[in-house]
Amino acid sequence: MNLVQQWSAKIEDYVIDLEWSPDGSLLAAAAGSGPIVLLADDGSGSRHEFPGHDAGTNCISFSPDGRLLASGGQDGAVKFWDVVAGQHSATAAAGPGWVEHIAWRPRNPSIAGSQPGGVLLAAAAGRKLVFIGPDGSVRHRFPDAPKTLSALAWEPSGGCLAAACFGAIRLWDADDYVPQKELPYANGIHALAWSADGRWLVSGNQDPSVHLWIPAEDIELQMSGYEGKVRHLSFDHTGRWLATSGGHDASIWDCSGAGPEGRAPAMLPHDSTVCAVAFQRRHGLLATASDDGVFVLWSPERQQPLRATVRMPAVPTCLSWSPDDRFLAIGSAKGGVYVLRCEP
Repeated sequence: MNLVQQWSAKIEDYVIDLEWSPDGSLLAAAAGSGPIVLLADDGSGSRHEFPGHDAGTNCISFSPDGRLLASGGQDGAVKFWDVVAGQHSATAAAGPGWVEHIAWRPRNPSIAGSQPGGVLLAAAAGRKLVFIGPDGSVRHRFPDAPKTLSALAWEPSGGCLAAACFGAIRLWDADDYVPQKELPYANGIHALAWSADGRWLVSGNQDPSVHLWIPAEDIELQMSGYEGKVRHLSFDHTGRWLATSGGHDASIWDCSGAGPEGRAPAMLPHDSTVCAVAFQRRHGLLATASDDGVFVLWSPERQQPLRATVRMPAVPTCLSWSPDDRFLAIGSAKGGVYVLRCEP
């Protein structure tokens, strides 16, 4: 396996978020200081540049049809940017706190025509959770969470949203806006992830541990023994393998059957703390990065999983696979954006 640098770009500050458009033609990169750049997939430069949020941008996300880019900022606002026209299209006030988490409702073609809520963006600002339409209209404001909301994750069919804060995860119905279930957890939660089949909901925690639920069956498991807080989670496209950070190794848990309880994880070593994990969208490669600037590509199912290692010129901050899995984008703490091509 070879990793070839396809192209690189520079934005003005720390790359706080990075995401490919659904068709893979654009790569959006947000600087922590505010500006957002849309980069062409061929490396020919920026298609559009948006001012983002004056106080700082925290997160970005493309709409399922790729026509809009949403952003959340330290100003408590969610902004929408028209990707085709290259201009701001709407702003919604989410709450007085920073908007640190946004997530578009997944498309579900089988029920899309009958979904009362239609296209929705979920946004969390402090203890406030809101559903926002693509025109910037606030569709629903939920009751305040007991503590600051720390993670959001849509169930893959789009039927409910998981919203975490210290002490619990609540599953909110996407159409009726009522709570479907509450999953207590007596500690801080840093990250949430659903398996692709919607069976498993997983949290990465402060304590430090990983907690797994099968909400439909009221089953839960706890995986502990981590060196530090678990801030990064990634399921593979089958839902069998779960990658986590939490120390100098990326841990790979087998979630098949009854789940990973009683099974030892595979440990993929780094020389420093793992700061990002990302499985491909449709294939089995796993990308991990550590805070000493090392990026590694793995095939976790192999007896010898290591495929390639690259030392980056700055600490990686985020990873994003293109929709077809051909390219991996890496953002860095010094504003660098690097796009690598995977070759057999």
